[in-house]
Amino acid sequence: MCGIVGYIGKQPALPILLQGLRRLEYRGYDSAGVAILESRKQNLEYSSPVLERVRSVGRIDALDERVRQGGKLTGGTLGIAHTRWATHGWITEENAHPHTDCTGDLMLVHNGIIENYREIRARLGERHALQSKTDSEILAHLIETHYKGDLRAAVSSALQHACGTYGLAVMHRAHPDEIVAARLGSPLVIGVGDGEHFIASDATPMLPYTKRVIFLNDGEIATVFRDRLPVVNLKSAIVDKHIEELDWNDEQAQKQGYPHFMLKEIFDQPTVLKDAIRGRFNMEEGAAHLGGLNMSEDEMRAVKRVSLIACGTASYAAMVGKYAFERLAGIPAEIDVGSEFRYRDPIVDQHTLVFAVSQSGETADTLAALREAKRKGAYVRGIVNVIGSTIARESDGGTYIHAGPEIAVASTKAYTNMVAVLLLYALQFGRLRRVTVATGQRLLQAITKAPGQIETILSRGGDIERIAQKYKGIEHALYLGRGINFPVALEGSLKLKEISYIHSEAYPGGEMKHGPIALLSKNFPVVAIATQDQMYSKMCSNIEEIRSRRAPVIIVATEGDVWARELSEDVIYVPPTMELTAPLINTIPLQLLAYYMAALLGRDVDRPRNLAKSVTVE
Repeated sequence: MCGIVGYIGKQPALPILLQGLRRLEYRGYDSAGVAILESRKQNLEYSSPVLERVRSVGRIDALDERVRQGGKLTGGTLGIAHTRWATHGWITEENAHPHTDCTGDLMLVHNGIIENYREIRARLGERHALQSKTDSEILAHLIETHYKGDLRAAVSSALQHACGTYGLAVMHRAHPDEIVAARLGSPLVIGVGDGEHFIASDATPMLPYTKRVIFLNDGEIATVFRDRLPVVNLKSAIVDKHIEELDWNDEQAQKQGYPHFMLKEIFDQPTVLKDAIRGRFNMEEGAAHLGGLNMSEDEMRAVKRVSLIACGTASYAAMVGKYAFERLAGIPAEIDVGSEFRYRDPIVDQHTLVFAVSQSGETADTLAALREAKRKGAYVRGIVNVIGSTIARESDGGTYIHAGPEIAVASTKAYTNMVAVLLLYALQFGRLRRVTVATGQRLLQAITKAPGQIETILSRGGDIERIAQKYKGIEHALYLGRGINFPVALEGSLKLKEISYIHSEAYPGGEMKHGPIALLSKNFPVVAIATQDQMYSKMCSNIEEIRSRRAPVIIVATEGDVWARELSEDVIYVPPTMELTAPLINTIPLQLLAYYMAALLGRDVDRPRNLAKSVTVE
């Protein structure tokens, strides 16, 4: 959600920090700020370090303009910066980060929520004059009370009294050669350069400078110098950290000529889908093998139930996984929204396989559910996109989906790759239980054909844009699907509301007559996914019910379906595929429809209002 960037090295910090903030804009934010520590020459001698801060409400451009107008922050080689997504306090400059203490010598940026901030504020009393309404500023003053000349020790002592989550970076005027970074529940990555280090909420800000990174774990504190990086835990015990090499490159994180990251990422899907499945199946045997499962065949046979935990778009991919596991492997599967899993006392035991599905691998609700499942003795596996993320590290195994950096807040290519990985997992279990070689081969052939079929749909984007132009003035929409196309409808509806701000709902086609049909009118279009599968005739009957209420219908139909023209005002044709692989194909035109609607309405497609890419608070 919020974004942190820090730099200590030999280069001017300000350009690196501002560029880093821009690369974190996709996380969603409402204000931003930067602080730089620099030594200035006076009469040929360096004075004591000067600590300057600039903050602004709104986008990075507003902060950049404030910095230019002030003419400050020009020479320092150490600094921290932040983009804020409000949780406590209004969206104001006073509530923006960095925050300082009473002395003005300490600056702090913080992601997360301090749950006991009221108690801490009461203990601080009137001796500390607070300038904001945030929980984050409380941390700065708490560190101040523990500071005795050792910045890392002060941070460590203060955090012993803080309940909640944090990713934070702290700098101090008396410590011009260090930044202290700490993490609990909110991700922090440290990039390792030559005589310089970078700190960020995720790896994208440091991609232009280094691919060598260290991921902080919960309860770890790093003292970041220019040439070294000691890490300790909250008990001050030294922690040995391994430097990892990122396989993402800077070019992947750029728009490459597309007007928006979202459109680029939609068009990335044929390529990244191949990356998701490459080397993970055997066509001759009709089998899949994902080595990250880390389970023997006996352990796989012992699984009696699958639980798929996810939030938002990932939960709709997980719904596809439910259909696949039950149909291919004959294993009962259930979907749990991450934010609800812990609070319903779930029945989980050593015969339950839990998949935690998350693009970022940092989704707080999904991560909390994962930990609960581990406590109850389940097999826990992660399906994530971001290498080194918390879910990846805390799972007992799992799979990276290899979608590459996904910058737009609204997920597209990560969804597709999650679906592909879940289909392969279901096949891996299915071949061990009841799926024949021939059935496995047919499924794999459909999956391997999908990238080319997606390219075909993308080549028809102009037709979908014309439909978007026709309907861009609507205020409401209904999406319908049946069977495995119901999660497709849910995902299509979510995309429309996320980025166009048009109210949209999704229902199983058969449920429309149990309430939503009351909404239908000539100004209430319905998007119906009616490709030719076992539910096709039922879906056509539902469409007839819509037509009798004179609501306009947009149908996603299989190529060659002439009847779809008679049933609707507009048809989007997709190539034929197996029923289980339909979500890989049928979701693409809905992504494009949502994108073009939002773009035509002039919305901020990549950074929709109020949303964040990585949701790291409950």
